[in-house]
Amino acid sequence: MLYGWRTLYFREGEFKPDPTRSVEWNRGAYLVEGLGHCTMCHTKINMLGGSSQSEQFAGGLIPVQNWYAPSLTSDKDGGLGDWSIKDIVDLLQAGISDRGAVYGPMAEVTYHSLQYMTDEDVKAMAVYLKTLPDNAGRKSGPTAATHTNLFALGEKIYADKCALCHGEKGEGQLQHYPPLAGNQSIEMDSSVNPIRIVLNGGFPPGTKRNPEPYGMPPFAHELNDTEAAAVVTYIRTAWGNHGKPVTAHEINELRNAPLH
Repeated sequence: MLYGWRTLYFREGEFKPDPTRSVEWNRGAYLVEGLGHCTMCHTKINMLGGSSQSEQFAGGLIPVQNWYAPSLTSDKDGGLGDWSIKDIVDLLQAGISDRGAVYGPMAEVTYHSLQYMTDEDVKAMAVYLKTLPDNAGRKSGPTAATHTNLFALGEKIYADKCALCHGEKGEGQLQHYPPLAGNQSIEMDSSVNPIRIVLNGGFPPGTKRNPEPYGMPPFAHELNDTEAAAVVTYIRTAWGNHGKPVTAHEINELRNAPLH
């Protein structure tokens, strides 16, 4: 079985620099494609545990752990298309940036590995990541209806439990309280990450650049499935966000998911 899997999905070889690219870009490619092995999480995995070349870096659900690793491509809806080099460097090395923070499995990667890399190496990774093409061609969907009962309940819960840190209009307080308006991790097709963070809290790693991170408390013990679905739906659809509403069933499925 292993021989068959290797035939389908494994190609032995060594990194070959692209002579048409800069030394910095090639260094980033080497770190991302090789040592970092970023595709293992940030590419959709099929039933056999393999991935398609056409879906490289386009994002995917991490099996067993039940966190969604977002796209690293230039996709402006769910990837790094609108991110600056500084945004990417800050996220990888410090665990927080003006665009958001790392949580779940990625927080462990930053804590145990990326924070110790040199500034030059992290910048090289960012330079390479910024050049990854968006092969999927995803586009922003229409804004969901905001006059539903679920939206109204979510708006009330948000005002009571979330607005103090994240702002009345989801503007956040940089860098410690990420903005929710226009936040790709909130809006993207998969609702797994915002559900996990509302239920289990959000805890960026302590790093050399951010030694005392601000954390978000869990609300699983305060909100039932309907209430949690309402507030996640609200943040995914308010302020012009184009995420899809979530259901109480989706909340319930993730209540007992592993924390990491």
